[in-house]
Amino acid sequence: MVSIAINKNRDNVAMLGIGAYRPQRIVSNEEVCEVLDSTPQWIFERTGIQTRRWISGDETLQSIAAAAGERAIVNSGIDRSKIGALILATSSWLMLTPHGAPSVAHDLGINGIPAFDLTSGCGGFGYGLGVAADLIRAGSAEYVLLIGAETMTVGLDPTDRGTAMIFGDGAGAVVVGPAEENGISPTVWGSDGENASAIAQDVNFLDYMEKAQAMQGTDPAIEPIGRMSLRMEGPRVFRWAAVTLPRALSTALEVSGVAKEDIEVFIPHQANARINELMKKNLGLADDIPMANDIVQTGNTSAASIPLAMEEMLVTGKAKGGQLALLLGFGAGLSYAGQVVTLPPKPVEPSF
Repeated sequence: MVSIAINKNRDNVAMLGIGAYRPQRIVSNEEVCEVLDSTPQWIFERTGIQTRRWISGDETLQSIAAAAGERAIVNSGIDRSKIGALILATSSWLMLTPHGAPSVAHDLGINGIPAFDLTSGCGGFGYGLGVAADLIRAGSAEYVLLIGAETMTVGLDPTDRGTAMIFGDGAGAVVVGPAEENGISPTVWGSDGENASAIAQDVNFLDYMEKAQAMQGTDPAIEPIGRMSLRMEGPRVFRWAAVTLPRALSTALEVSGVAKEDIEVFIPHQANARINELMKKNLGLADDIPMANDIVQTGNTSAASIPLAMEEMLVTGKAKGGQLALLLGFGAGLSYAGQVVTLPPKPVEPSF
């Protein structure tokens, strides 16, 4: 029998460095309400958001992803030549072909490595963290760069009361690699396709192609399909979250072997401040446990949300490297992913 040589399995993995990029433009609730039929106070009371970041100038999804990835590599202290794979968690890369990750890898000076996009909405970073950890444990890569990046405003209808006030742009990244002690628990994840339409784009590509074919050489008066925007049924998502997420959090603790009393930091997806407070209360976490609240200044950045919130807590001292944190991302799909992790060190190069 011939044995197949593989890299030595690495059971213990952790986040070794974190980086982030926050777009230059700061958009207040007052500015949003110049177009949206709402008030700044109503937006804050309903969501917990005061400002958000929107890309401007020459900022793109590719550029902000590369900027966050660069900071994560520098902050990890790992030579970039050792990065064995790049995962780009995003739902706002606008092309199916080519996908975004190879271009980002090229921009980072690590062209040639396996690089792929992972699309799982607001749960994308958690999905990516699970995949990255398992790639390393299986010996498929020694170090993995995971980037969560979104430019949600590219597909935002500024008049839609269900989405216009919520979303922002940004990117966060971590370098995942072998460690002396395990710092990433097994991923607890799932999806609910029965309710997937609760968060959806309002134009699908099949409709677009059928209309484009109808326009070819026929009636020039046929209107082209307009801008594709994201739509969300807020109450329906809230009901799903109220039932699904408490179970996911409890299971994440169970599979990690960690008691809730041992959790030192809670970093949920920054979708809605009210939902996060409800999750913390229902889980029975202590009142004095720091909880991420980056949504106030950054809004909902989908797959970038958790790494951005994590970086903000480390930079401001609300959390410290080495602390035990409970993560949970959730959103489009409807999908979710959660882990218990050891926080990476405070970044030397912060995003603000």
